[in-house]
Amino acid sequence: MASEKEYPYLYLGSISEARRSGELDQWWDSHKENIACKKAIEEAIRQGFDGMYLGRDCAKRVIEAYGFKCVGWVLSSTLQQKRDDGRFSPKNKEWAAGTFIPQSDRSYDFTVQSHPAVLDGFVNEFREALAELQLFDRSHCNSMTGQDLEGKVLVMSPMTLKESYWSQENQLWLAVGGFGCSPTAAGRAVYATCLGDGEQTRWDRGDFIGVLKDELLPDWAARALEKIGGTQQKQSQSMDML
Repeated sequence: MASEKEYPYLYLGSISEARRSGELDQWWDSHKENIACKKAIEEAIRQGFDGMYLGRDCAKRVIEAYGFKCVGWVLSSTLQQKRDDGRFSPKNKEWAAGTFIPQSDRSYDFTVQSHPAVLDGFVNEFREALAELQLFDRSHCNSMTGQDLEGKVLVMSPMTLKESYWSQENQLWLAVGGFGCSPTAAGRAVYATCLGDGEQTRWDRGDFIGVLKDELLPDWAARALEKIGGTQQKQSQSMDML
């Protein structure tokens, strides 16, 4: 289950973007939280490693304190900074590379400095805990590159959602329009309907990680699509009668 705790806002953009948007205070607050999370990871490893093994639930305590998003951000950034270190497993490096983190000298401020082989074990535990949430990730998607998204079921990035909303029901959205649906348009807006609760809202194309593979569409989502299709048909028939 996703945590019901509300964690501090994680700023996903660069410091340059924050300056342009007048959000420098939010960037700094997020940066300080990342540094505190990095220190908590190092301390958890220091206390949990007995010289041979890393204790179970070492990552869990840090996740409970800082949340999946912040811990994942710090770990992904660290492995990206140390991508040439052979003591990290290829799978963990591949996982870390899947998170876009703006490159900045300030990223080193929250680079975890624990022994790489032990940190690799911490990353394993973090990913196991993340997998237990059964969220959709890029492995469940087809790429959006070059695709017209209108009418397709899109997978919302967990990084876009608050952790209290982390569930498959909140990740699946039917794209219904907007310039962001077109692969060639300059606009980024995607208007979509949530298959979990029917909410209709505007998102950015970059808020989604891909198009859900057809064979992975859950039964509840298929029923939601049928309901949306039926509603749209009734609305169209009503308009024809006017």
